[in-house]
Amino acid sequence: MVDRSCCIVGAGPAGLMLGHLLARAGVDVTVVEKHGDFLRDFRGDTVHPSTLEVMHELGLLQGLLQLPHTQAPKLHAEIGGKDITIADFSRLPTKCKFIAFMPQWEFLDYVAAEARRLPNFRLLMRAQVTALIEEEGCIAGIRTTTPDGETDIRAALVVGADGRNSVVREKAGLEIERFGSPRDVLWMKLSHQPDDPPYVMGHGGPRQGFVMVDRGDYWQCGYVVRKGSYADVKAAGIDAFRAAVAAVSPLPPERMQEVRSWDDVHLLSVRIDRLKRWWRPGLLCIGDAAHAMSPIGGFGVNLAIQDAVATANILAGPLRDGTLADRHLADVQARRSFPTKAMQKLQLMMQRDRSKREADNKRREGPPSFMRGIARWPVLAHLAGRLVGLGFRPEHIR
Repeated sequence: MVDRSCCIVGAGPAGLMLGHLLARAGVDVTVVEKHGDFLRDFRGDTVHPSTLEVMHELGLLQGLLQLPHTQAPKLHAEIGGKDITIADFSRLPTKCKFIAFMPQWEFLDYVAAEARRLPNFRLLMRAQVTALIEEEGCIAGIRTTTPDGETDIRAALVVGADGRNSVVREKAGLEIERFGSPRDVLWMKLSHQPDDPPYVMGHGGPRQGFVMVDRGDYWQCGYVVRKGSYADVKAAGIDAFRAAVAAVSPLPPERMQEVRSWDDVHLLSVRIDRLKRWWRPGLLCIGDAAHAMSPIGGFGVNLAIQDAVATANILAGPLRDGTLADRHLADVQARRSFPTKAMQKLQLMMQRDRSKREADNKRREGPPSFMRGIARWPVLAHLAGRLVGLGFRPEHIR
């Protein structure tokens, strides 16, 4: 009997979306997740118009928007003391002309609940992958450790959707191209007060080194630092850190007293990389497992979901029919390589621009060049809105 099933490792946005789409198309799907729940702070929480359009096409948008979230029809930056619109979504050809900021655990719980309605979808929590099962050069399943012991899950296709520290891609021996990043981000929570800036997401400081996202009753704030410098920042003391952030934040300086200790600060080590080849016979990687993104623009989650949609469009038929072949896996990479490379190229250009400006003392205090351009020609905010909101190749449910 031909195996027509799929095993997806990682119940993040890419894994759950792919699992839902394949199960909806009649494929038997098992999604395995090493954690017991989705409750983790400071994960990518930006749901772009491209993702909202996918949810609309699935008939799931209305339920999604009933969950706690805030909406950003525009993105803002503080430049020269002025509030500048750097991305405007009002002209997008989509149902939703805004970014939704939603805790990722809410999004994942919702997608998982909808997927569980399908009879051929199964989600296993607290299942840690320990090995890939290989037969005659082809991946034929995974070995997991669960609270009930060791379990083998065999499948016609194993999909690694387990993030930038993917166990699947490591055990598959897939080669990674690393492009590096000169930055890390220190995340913290600050309370939201009635007189705070009115925008939902903004960038502040002379070099846009501070990011703030409206979470309703608090701000999720990110302070950008030089790569690998967190130990030096901590060595200078919490008071010096509070002062440094207060100097670039549009919030009142006393708000930083809410950061009581280093336990309230969370390091995000930024990196950009991608696999040279996303697949092996019987195995495919998508999302961050195939291409880690910088948090700039919040593209990672949405690029991962676009990967999932393209993967389901290309592979659902061959999986259902029992005709899956290497060429189908190569087709997924061919379809998603351009938007991945283009977005990473854009992020690397933005990083190089910032590094060049910091090396030039005469221009040290100016904002990045793309922001100066948008400030000079506001019509560019609509073009930026299309790029941020839809990406380079938006996918649609087939």
